[in-house]
Amino acid sequence: MKYFEYGDREIGFFDMTITISSMIIGVGVITLPRDLAKTVESSDGWISLLFAGLIAAGCAWTLAYIATHFSKQGYYRYATAAVTKPIAIFALLSLALYFILFTAFEIRAIANISKQYLFENTPVEVISLTFLIVVIYAVTGSRVGLIRLNILFIPIVIFITILVLLFSLGIADSKDLKPFFITDLKSLTVGMKNSTFSFLGFEVILFYISLMNRPQHAPKAAVIGVFLPVILYTAIYLVCVGVFSQMALQEITYPAVELAKEMQIPGEFFERFESIFFTIWIMAVFTTTFMAYDCAVYALYSVFPKRKHVTWIFILSPIIYLTCMFPKNLTDFSKYSMYISYIGVVVSILFPIIIHVIAKVRGVKSDVV
Repeated sequence: MKYFEYGDREIGFFDMTITISSMIIGVGVITLPRDLAKTVESSDGWISLLFAGLIAAGCAWTLAYIATHFSKQGYYRYATAAVTKPIAIFALLSLALYFILFTAFEIRAIANISKQYLFENTPVEVISLTFLIVVIYAVTGSRVGLIRLNILFIPIVIFITILVLLFSLGIADSKDLKPFFITDLKSLTVGMKNSTFSFLGFEVILFYISLMNRPQHAPKAAVIGVFLPVILYTAIYLVCVGVFSQMALQEITYPAVELAKEMQIPGEFFERFESIFFTIWIMAVFTTTFMAYDCAVYALYSVFPKRKHVTWIFILSPIIYLTCMFPKNLTDFSKYSMYISYIGVVVSILFPIIIHVIAKVRGVKSDVV
């Protein structure tokens, strides 16, 4: 009898590629067109997106390459051998903190947008708690099962997004995309920085590499996993500029959702497609959130293995809820998002690179044959 391919506890190249894409695609794309419109002139934001994507892909490849060296022993053991146990604990706890903040950010973001478009009379606190409970239920399940859930959800999300883009082309004006290449280098750099933060999420490779049956393919999977959101984000941005114009786009809080509201379907078959679009997009945010939560638990369990997986989930749940309720308004929430991005760059990219360099110098045992 042939062994059931998806009944095992390992993931392959395709699974990892979709996992990284699913982790990146979240609430960032809903507000990114507005942020770019405030920074660059005309439709030059695609330049910032392209270079940001190249930077993110380079960082993803680097992290994946580093992760192949501890695909069996795990990040914690590798770091302990390289920089001593106390520093390794600090690195893992910092990474856990980052993923806790990441989870809280996604939950609060989806609550804010849901209140505006779906549940106008429901308090943000109730929406956040409800979404968190669903995420907790997901995280208590199998880790491989969660990753396989990405393969189920991501085609639906991409299909609906492409549908919105196609039906929006009819109301887009190509004149709003012109002129090209008029933004100064400083503004493009600022836009590139903001766009790069939107592509964070590939750092899950540090933990999920241990699930791969062929870890040597992780770098390639990471690069492809980053470029899929880059293409999607660029397409959404250009269509938003074409539909709303660069000046009007600066005043729209959630351009991607508004794009679904403006799209025209022949025959007026749907009148409120933005509700369908946003409901489907919740699936993308859901996968991002439960993976961030899972990675936070993964990091803590690596350092403190005596406590059960489920125990860490319930310990973190009130912390995440209180953290997501901390921002009082959209301004505070925007600052909160920026702080998380800076923390992520330091603890999930710089720390692993430094640890790997020290490991190489000290001749630490690697899992690479």
